[in-house]
Amino acid sequence: MDHHLRVAAAQMGPIHLADDRARVVKRLVAMLQEAHAGGAKLVVFTELALTTFFPRYWYDDPAESDRFFETEMPNEAVQPLFDEAARLGIGFQLGYAELTRIDGVEHRFNTAILVGPDAKIIGKYRKIHLPGHADNRPNVPFQHLEKKYFEVGDLGFPVWRCFDSVLGMCICNDRRWPETFRVMGLQGADMVVLGYNTPTTNIYHDEPVHLRMFHHRISLQSAAYQNGMWIVATAKAGAEDGFGLYGGSCIVAPTGEIVAQAVSEDDEVIIHNCDMRLGDHIRDTVFNFAKHRRPEHYGLIVERTGAEKPK
Repeated sequence: MDHHLRVAAAQMGPIHLADDRARVVKRLVAMLQEAHAGGAKLVVFTELALTTFFPRYWYDDPAESDRFFETEMPNEAVQPLFDEAARLGIGFQLGYAELTRIDGVEHRFNTAILVGPDAKIIGKYRKIHLPGHADNRPNVPFQHLEKKYFEVGDLGFPVWRCFDSVLGMCICNDRRWPETFRVMGLQGADMVVLGYNTPTTNIYHDEPVHLRMFHHRISLQSAAYQNGMWIVATAKAGAEDGFGLYGGSCIVAPTGEIVAQAVSEDDEVIIHNCDMRLGDHIRDTVFNFAKHRRPEHYGLIVERTGAEKPK
């Protein structure tokens, strides 16, 4: 049976430290409206879509960094996005920094939510593969302190039945780890949506921008093909207060082909009408998991964290 889902990746240009939530949400609403005008039923926003990429800054006082976190969702600042989505009848995915209490204890996560066309939250994901460092390194060009400001996500890699499909989420660095997509593939995911904020400079080793973009795309393309799924990846891009983030937002088909991609480092909406049956052939043949997988030989994947050479 024919089934298409028209999806938009809503890339954002830079968000500066001086930009308040109201200004940012107006941009999100404008892109939501543009996506709706293009017939999209689902809009994928970026990681940390409400603030600058604050993990580049070291803050000694938690109160200084906590201003970048949301304690509830939706909240007053973000409500206009939910209201407009409900008015238009369009769903969206949104990334943000989450400050929550669990059993009376504060926890901070890099979070994304999936919202239905009725503006009700369908599901939540908390980033698992946190890059960067937690110690203060004042001599680097900028810091990458996700390990300082966030905890490892505690929700696993769930999927949800929505938009007449099965959808999953991940965030930024998760896209580089094949386990991310395989776990969702084993749950029958037709599409995985994600946002990312990736610096143009790698502070840990010399890596040219073109190679960083190559690695970004090959991670998405191989995961899409090897799991027979659509992947929609949305960037925050451009120079935030002088610190570069690369773009490269794209929509990848289950064949591994990029079918739509951004051409700027600004706010930009790209749309594709995704044939949600396209992955069926791949999942029935080359990557027929039930027929070909041999999990009895994959034990090291879950038993061992680091690589160890034989002695």
